Amino acid sequence: MTVDVQGQRHNRKALILYGSETGNSQDVAEELGRMAERLHFITRVSEMDLVEINTLLDYTVVIFAISTTGQGEFPQNARKFWKSLLRKRLPPDCLGHVAFTTFGLGDSSYPQFNFAARKLHKRLEQLGAKEVYPRGEADEQHDQGIDGTFLSWSADIRKHLLSLYPLPDGVTPIPQEVLLPPKLILELQEKVPDPPQVSTASQIHQANQIHHPAVSSQPAINNSSGEPPGVQSKPETPEPSKQAANQNKMERTPSRSIYDFPLPVEEEPVICNQLREKFDGEPHDDPDSRFPPPKSIVLSNSFSVIMLENKRMTPENHWQDVRQLTFGVSDEEAYDPGDVINIMPKNFPEDVQTLIDLMDWNKVADIPVTFVASPPDFYLADNLLSKAPGLFPTSKSTLRDLLIHNLDITAIPKRYFFELIAHNTDDPMHKERLLEFTNPALSDEFYDYTSRPRRGILEVLQDFPSVKLPWQQATQFFPVMRPRKFSISSGGTLKTSSTPGMIKFQLLVAIVKYKTVLKKVRQGLCSRYLAAMPSNTPLKVTLTDGSLGFEATKAYKPLILIGPGTGVAPCRALIWERASEALFNTKIATEETILFYGGRNKRADYFYAHEWKFHHLALSHVFTAFSRDQKEKIYVQDVIRREKKEVWRMIAKGGIIVVCGSSGKMPKAVREAILWVMLEEGGVEKFPKGREDVEAEMKRMEKRKHYVQETW
Repeated sequence: MTVDVQGQRHNRKALILYGSETGNSQDVAEELGRMAERLHFITRVSEMDLVEINTLLDYTVVIFAISTTGQGEFPQNARKFWKSLLRKRLPPDCLGHVAFTTFGLGDSSYPQFNFAARKLHKRLEQLGAKEVYPRGEADEQHDQGIDGTFLSWSADIRKHLLSLYPLPDGVTPIPQEVLLPPKLILELQEKVPDPPQVSTASQIHQANQIHHPAVSSQPAINNSSGEPPGVQSKPETPEPSKQAANQNKMERTPSRSIYDFPLPVEEEPVICNQLREKFDGEPHDDPDSRFPPPKSIVLSNSFSVIMLENKRMTPENHWQDVRQLTFGVSDEEAYDPGDVINIMPKNFPEDVQTLIDLMDWNKVADIPVTFVASPPDFYLADNLLSKAPGLFPTSKSTLRDLLIHNLDITAIPKRYFFELIAHNTDDPMHKERLLEFTNPALSDEFYDYTSRPRRGILEVLQDFPSVKLPWQQATQFFPVMRPRKFSISSGGTLKTSSTPGMIKFQLLVAIVKYKTVLKKVRQGLCSRYLAAMPSNTPLKVTLTDGSLGFEATKAYKPLILIGPGTGVAPCRALIWERASEALFNTKIATEETILFYGGRNKRADYFYAHEWKFHHLALSHVFTAFSRDQKEKIYVQDVIRREKKEVWRMIAKGGIIVVCGSSGKMPKAVREAILWVMLEEGGVEKFPKGREDVEAEMKRMEKRKHYVQETW
């Protein structure tokens, strides 16, 4: 048995494949990859779409980590691989030599819980692959999230693999306390200059001058190199982007240059006072001076947009800050109701400078870096990588650039982070405490320190000042920043812009800002970025096809919309789109649309209430549930039951039901309310077997996309 320089056995090869939308499946895959490495497997970790089916035959064992998205669908980076498995000409035993298992990541508030993992597992067995270990399934709704299942499952599969593929005499698994070599490192492109004789305050000022030049009220749109050109005197249409994704979409609804019915009342853009809202303990400097630099990283299929308006939708004295964000985009970038905009957030320069100071990285922070992969390549590249998966640096990116634009230094750390940094302290007490957080038996302590108070990576490093991380391994310590997804809230004539060549899209975003038991201010990474974003800010975004279904947009279909809180955003897009279609296609017979809306207070968070009165939107009914406006709490599911006859009437004539909003209890309660209405009003004539028949009918509705759920 031959051995490479890292002790891996050449006849023991493990392939870990993942399909991921938010990065959770990738995290699981990389953890499984490290587990396999410690068992002396030559290990590769890759997106599913980057491999061909016959590649599976080259490995001793293949493990899939796959999440479920939308209506039981595969993540974007797994769909090509999945389609290749469905080819009819594949022989039934073509994967007969493949030993595999799968681990699914799902959310039990969705009816199609872990469908992707289950379908993948079944199809692999149909093609002859042999299950080497039973499938595992994680549930986001578990008290411990993914860890609630993954920790025990990964420990058990490790034992099973070691039993199934035993190591030769004299070879033992790599102990957990031995740090695995980094997968890739950073190297400087230039020589380190002599340190300037300036204070930390001066360094911060210099960084702000370099990375955040004085911003006028004029916009700047990035050119193809990713650098912002000179600013213009008026907001101009962002440079058109010929992204392939739009070419593959079904026919998009064109923007309307004219309209015959009123748009929402347009108000003069104003600076929201809440941009400058402070909690005790926050610095009192001007937030605009702290806003991240406009330099953009260029994602695949991204296109340019520009912030037109950042408007608060809730009263300033209301506890929840909800914003309507309006962006301008080239009219070549068409979108449909239900589509999702993906925005890459940024870290604020002051936080990045705090980290640089803490780690003593000032000498190297502003020198361009390059990526060097350690052989054998962990990420399955044919050649050694020039950058890490998920990173999008420019050719001259510095360490500071990576920390602002690419690496999430405020994320809640995983256990593996503590394992890594424990090797980078010379304080025995600190090391002992850090290693305690890696122990699954001390999960409560881990969650009490991290998840429950929402303590981020930067704060952890401040709590353990003896930890000094080597900058060369920055991509190993900090997770890759991932785009945040927001359902578009505009449709139909709301797309119209007065600027030639431009259309608009709007988002309804709840800003995450609160205090925890630590009495410290907590802000979501993207929330903070968006809340402070001034008008005329250019940025790059990507577009993801929605999962609401084609028929829901058609005005000839009866439609029941259920959208509490910011869940009303995609509902609003559908309402305006259907109204626009009815206006411009007079040959169709328009069907009814009803809306169930829920919030805490009618006065504070009844979003778009004035729009629902527009005659041309043709809303038959708007049923509301405000949980805090009376002694007894009322929710949308209660109102659905109250309006059972109206709901059943719509269902009976083929109506489509769309549920949007927060995942968790709401979608489960709404689904149960709909089932109750069907059983109550349909009766034994429609459902002779009672609940069994109702459940079967619901599954048929879901399959036809007549019951659609879009929650987050």
